[in-house]
Amino acid sequence: MSRGRKVISEFENSDWSTVFYNSVGTYVQYINQALAKEYSLEPLSNHIKIAGGYAFKNAQYKNQGIPIIRISDFNNEKIILEDVVYYAESEDLKRYELVAGDIVIALTGGTIAKLAIVQEGLGKLYLNQRVGKFEVLNPEEFETEYVYWIARSVQNIIKNLAWGAAIPNVSPKTIEAIEFPFPSKQIQQGIIAFLNDLKNRTIVEERIYFDEEIENKIIELQENQLNGSLLVKELLNQLLYIEQIRNSILKDAVQGKLLPQIENDDSVNDLLVKIKREKEEHKKKAELNLINKAEVPFAIPANWEWCRLGDLRDFKYTLSYGVLVPGNDIPNGVPFVRVQDMDSSNKNELPSKHIAIGIEKKYAKTRLVGGEILICVVGSIGKVALSSDKWIGANIARAICRFMPNKNVSRKYIYYCLLSPFTQEFFHKSKKSINPTLNVNILETTLIPLPPLAEQNRIVNKIEMLNELCDYFERSVKECKAYTEELLNTLLNEAIGQKSTDLKPVLKEKVKKFYISENIFEKMNMKIIEILQTSKEPISSTVVWNSSEFSDDIEKFYAELKQLVDVKKLVVEEKRGKESFLKLAANEN
Repeated sequence: MSRGRKVISEFENSDWSTVFYNSVGTYVQYINQALAKEYSLEPLSNHIKIAGGYAFKNAQYKNQGIPIIRISDFNNEKIILEDVVYYAESEDLKRYELVAGDIVIALTGGTIAKLAIVQEGLGKLYLNQRVGKFEVLNPEEFETEYVYWIARSVQNIIKNLAWGAAIPNVSPKTIEAIEFPFPSKQIQQGIIAFLNDLKNRTIVEERIYFDEEIENKIIELQENQLNGSLLVKELLNQLLYIEQIRNSILKDAVQGKLLPQIENDDSVNDLLVKIKREKEEHKKKAELNLINKAEVPFAIPANWEWCRLGDLRDFKYTLSYGVLVPGNDIPNGVPFVRVQDMDSSNKNELPSKHIAIGIEKKYAKTRLVGGEILICVVGSIGKVALSSDKWIGANIARAICRFMPNKNVSRKYIYYCLLSPFTQEFFHKSKKSINPTLNVNILETTLIPLPPLAEQNRIVNKIEMLNELCDYFERSVKECKAYTEELLNTLLNEAIGQKSTDLKPVLKEKVKKFYISENIFEKMNMKIIEILQTSKEPISSTVVWNSSEFSDDIEKFYAELKQLVDVKKLVVEEKRGKESFLKLAANEN
């Protein structure tokens, strides 16, 4: 008859198993702490030793012989023989032999406490240094599988001990000093059965495996961890969807679908005439490069024109690669922009590397003067950045190509065209397959859909407004994800201290969830107060407006805002430069 057995909820098996394997070390620790009330604690060394491996000499490795099991040779609790090294068989090494069923543990490195169980059929193996083996002193004391669950508890403890160390490592003696309760074999059998049934979601409701209170607590922990993990999974999906929204914005922008067309815009042909005239001043050939109809990937508005990137440059500057062999970092040398620096181009920071003045002089044509677009042509193909004004006077790496936009076109519009899914796909299809690179000819012939300059500027403003909204949601989702992961870790740690927190109400009350629909920008329609309630930090008034029920009427938005700020005193407005930020008055202190 059941005595209050907690019923397991319905979840996907794959999610359940993943959470179980990630958390079971804590579950076993909790079991051991609870059993310590009945069984005295003893050092592990009283029952199980951790045998260290042998320091095999690299120079004596063989092409065949006995496989040496190093930390890199096991993963997911299995020995993997694909990349092993070999050693000559010797009787002197017999004490380092592994047999099927042996449990080994990594004693150092980034995967410290990683476990493996030696599978059947692998033949003779040798144990390398920095790998330990669990050796049971009296096998009659243990159910064989129970040693594995002890090992999982050891793994959890060692990971916590090593966390934050510069070079995490643990000695066999440290592991052997950890204290455990060692219950009877009957209790061991119950624990084994419970953990296996929990793993497989086959808990028998009427059965008490070894201790009903402990079992119910662990089932509760498992379900709490699963609830939180499913939320994290959903938040990751939301981050992916936000990225899809960003790509959709760019796709619509370059196809002329992001904004309505305005008939009285200047003709794009007038713009092209200016570019032709400028081209003629610098080159004999004044005509722009021809584009075949077969090349055109999609339709664009009637007042747009297809152009090649090479025709939209400032003709005083060529599309050029940077410094081929930069040499070592030279203090007080010339700042040197590498591909990794492109990620921080908007932070107005100098690159971390500097090169010799003598080397840089040979590449004067790629010295940055301000206003460039930088395109990665080696490795991270198609990565694009706007050159920072802080980088004026710096030079660029060979993996980067410098493009200087023509003064008659919007630099940021060209930048967003290069980031668009259409152009990125073109770059990746055009790269060399063996050593991924883009050459200058490919960049010069890249197609750019060109609207009138006024529309280019409107498109840039709309993209940046929508990107600001995406940034806001992305920050919110990441904040929620970080909080949830922290909460899950806290719950596991509290469990070891025998404290309890019910995850569900905590998540409902504190975790902010942002679900993104396909029509996010049309369907937000939130009240200003509701938007500000989602964050204790001030929110850009532009974001609030675009998320609000007044997104299509700026005058009504400001009328409502004036009521909230000046009359009802519910909202506080603060200026940061030219931008306005809003927050609830209740969050003022």
